[in-house]
Amino acid sequence: MEFLAVFAAALASYVLGSIWYMTLAKPWMAASGVPTTEDGKPANANNPMLYIGAFVCALIVSGMMRHVFALSGFDNIGEGLIAGLGIGLFLATPWIITNYSFAGRPRALMLIDGGYATLGCTAMGAVHMLF
Repeated sequence: MEFLAVFAAALASYVLGSIWYMTLAKPWMAASGVPTTEDGKPANANNPMLYIGAFVCALIVSGMMRHVFALSGFDNIGEGLIAGLGIGLFLATPWIITNYSFAGRPRALMLIDGGYATLGCTAMGAVHMLF
């Protein structure tokens, strides 16, 4: 059951990320400087390894989140939501902002990627508490 929870939470975050980045594709591509094709899509959009790698990373985050939740004794969806929100907003997002600040990346990119980190972790936290 633990693996199913880790997988389901990772999948929820991954699907949310797909929606997030499809919705914000144009501003994200402009802010990130990703090369595009003539039709405006990222030049590397057909590389399946990017999507596989992203899901593997979601599994890693989800597995660690499950471990932390178990150690903390969380047992309801409210605790999962708040903890996931806290992990995304107060751990992942500041790390992204620090890296992007030193790299001179645009504020829009910090907000888009930090926003996904926060929402993705929140979704993971909620899904974990469903299992």
